[in-house]
Amino acid sequence: RGGEEEEEEEEEEGWHQLYPGHIPTSPLQKALLAAGSAVMALYDPYRHDMVAVLGETTGCLALPNLRDKMKNHPEGYRILQERPRIRLSTLDMARLQGLPDGSLGREYVRFLEDNKVSPDTRMPPKFVDDEELAYVIQRYREVHDLMHTLLGMPTNMLGEVAVKWFEAIQTGLPMCVLGAAFGPVRLSARKLQVLATELVPWAIRSGLNASCILNVYYEQRWEQPVESLREEIGIFPPP
Repeated sequence: RGGEEEEEEEEEEGWHQLYPGHIPTSPLQKALLAAGSAVMALYDPYRHDMVAVLGETTGCLALPNLRDKMKNHPEGYRILQERPRIRLSTLDMARLQGLPDGSLGREYVRFLEDNKVSPDTRMPPKFVDDEELAYVIQRYREVHDLMHTLLGMPTNMLGEVAVKWFEAIQTGLPMCVLGAAFGPVRLSARKLQVLATELVPWAIRSGLNASCILNVYYEQRWEQPVESLREEIGIFPPP
């Protein structure tokens, strides 16, 4: 009975879980979470948990816009319907490793290996109060490493900031804008010069020129050469 009573109380208060792991929050709680996570994420950009919370609590305008772009595109619409996930449990790593050099699948696995990252480190959403929008932000997180692969950028601070500029233009998510604006503060003068003169102008041009990155069913493009997919999406070759 205890569990049922708790559920009834939650229903009465207007709180209810929309998907596994969902934590309902009021606008004030969201604002406090956003402020706290922004401070922590700026202090330590590698705190992925804080970056994730910031994305969810500030994405109320950008996420519906991204979902609408997906709904109005045949490939994006299919992704919304089928809800594919990019995780070690869904990837055939041996097959991807066996693909030709230069193909999306091979270069993606190479990126994961070179940078010692795993798709399973992406946090599941908790604070997005809409089940479909929760999937949109999950999808954005899971294709982030594919953005590094397509943009040819490593996971060091210089590469991360360049990808964030591209994603900020593409998605309009405030956390990407913050990362793009404040990520460079710890860079040396020499790296800042490279960023300002080469990487940021290229990332902005690519972001504006490219079609929506969430409208590509990457799992069905593993064999496609990275260069051809770049061209199709409208990403300029990296400097």
